[in-house]
Amino acid sequence: MSTTNDTDEMEDLTRQEEGSRGEAPKRDTEDQGQQDSEGELREALEKEKDKFLRLFAEFENYKKRTTRERLELFKTAGQELMTALLPVLDDFDRAIRELERAGEDELLKGVVLIHNKFRDTLRAKGLEPIEARVGDAFDADLHEAVTQVPAPKKSLKGKVIDVIEKGYKLGDRVIRHPKVVVGN
Repeated sequence: MSTTNDTDEMEDLTRQEEGSRGEAPKRDTEDQGQQDSEGELREALEKEKDKFLRLFAEFENYKKRTTRERLELFKTAGQELMTALLPVLDDFDRAIRELERAGEDELLKGVVLIHNKFRDTLRAKGLEPIEARVGDAFDADLHEAVTQVPAPKKSLKGKVIDVIEKGYKLGDRVIRHPKVVVGN
C-alpha cells in the first residue's frame, strides 16, 4: 500500500507543479500588461508635467515682459508732450538773454520766475538737460554735430566749439541731442 500512497502523492505533486506552471504564465502576462500600462501612464504624466512647467515658465516670462513694458511706458508716456514743450523752453532762454542784454531788470525778474517754475515742473516729470560745454570731447552717441569748423586752437580739435541748442533726456532716454559745432 505504501506504493499506492507514494504514487498518489507523486501524482498530486506533479499536478500541483503543472497547475502552478500553467497559472504562472497568466500572472506574468497580467503583470506585464499592468507594468506596460503603468509605464504608459508615467510617460503621459511626465509629458503633461513637462508641458505644464513650460507653460508656467512662459507665463512668468510674459508677466515680467509686460511689467517692464508698462514701466517703460510710464517713464516715457509724456515724451511727445515734452518734445513739443522744448521749443518753449528754448524761447524762454532766448528771452532771458535778450532781456539781460537790454537791461530790463523788472521784466527780466518776471520772465526768470516763470522760466524757473516751468523748468522745475518739467524736471519733476523726468526731463533733464544734457550738459554740453565748449571744450567737451565730441561724442557722436550724445552730441549732434551741426557743422565742423577749423579749430581756433589745437587743443579744441575734435572738441565742442559752440553749443547751438541744448539737449534733453527723459528718464534714461535722449529725446533731443545737443546740437554742437565741432572743431576740425
